[in-house]
Amino acid sequence: MIASWYGPKFHGKLTANGEIYNQMALTAAHKELPFGTFLRITNIRNGKSVVVRINDRGPFIEGRDIDLSKGTALALGMIQRGVIRVKVEELSTSEQIYPVSLLN
Repeated sequence: MIASWYGPKFHGKLTANGEIYNQMALTAAHKELPFGTFLRITNIRNGKSVVVRINDRGPFIEGRDIDLSKGTALALGMIQRGVIRVKVEELSTSEQIYPVSLLN
């Protein structure tokens, strides 16, 4: 899958599920997955991974599959690259414990 990230322009605005977007929260946007779905996202290039929760819709740029929050992008080490290949795994209910956000 191809992942990109979004942040400052949307920080503090409502997401598609009605939450206030926090760019440092470990969240993601997907076009079809149900809100509340938990995913493990792994950066294929460096092996870093993080668990996120789907709370928004997107990305709306052709060729991109998932849009990650800035906090998620920082955790994956992808801020500079902007767009990367990722492995995406849907987590079962028992695997859904994850940090809420990253500290600056």
